[in-house]
Amino acid sequence: MVTDIRDRSDIADIVTDFYSRAFADELLGHVFVEVAKLDLDRHLPIMCDFWETVIFKAGTYRRNALQLHFELHRLEPLTERHFTRWLALWAATIDDRHAGPHAEYAKLQAGRIAGSMRRRLAGRTPGPSPVPVAGPTRRAHEDPAQE
Repeated sequence: MVTDIRDRSDIADIVTDFYSRAFADELLGHVFVEVAKLDLDRHLPIMCDFWETVIFKAGTYRRNALQLHFELHRLEPLTERHFTRWLALWAATIDDRHAGPHAEYAKLQAGRIAGSMRRRLAGRTPGPSPVPVAGPTRRAHEDPAQE
């Protein structure tokens, strides 16, 4: 039975699965492995903090994700194709593992974050921070699309 995202353990499973897919991806793999040279043992707990903060208001992420992406973009320009592929892999990873309001919220916020980062990397309207400090705590009957 597929359940909603319940806790940090679920987030860790999603993040680990996502990075496994991204590292193997024809378009994104190069960026993660050769350009960013991600150390997954170090990076995965940070991403768990990020998504736990986004989804559950945990407040565990206190870094500047935008600055890190500016640095990466300087080394390898991140294009619309990169963001589209990242979002597709993220959504597929969540859909393969979970269903429910938190799962939908994680996908919704990923789209918002990607859009904000794309605009900022392209030098357009700053808008709000691409790292939401917290997401709503939802009950099963609430619709994440109504935010």
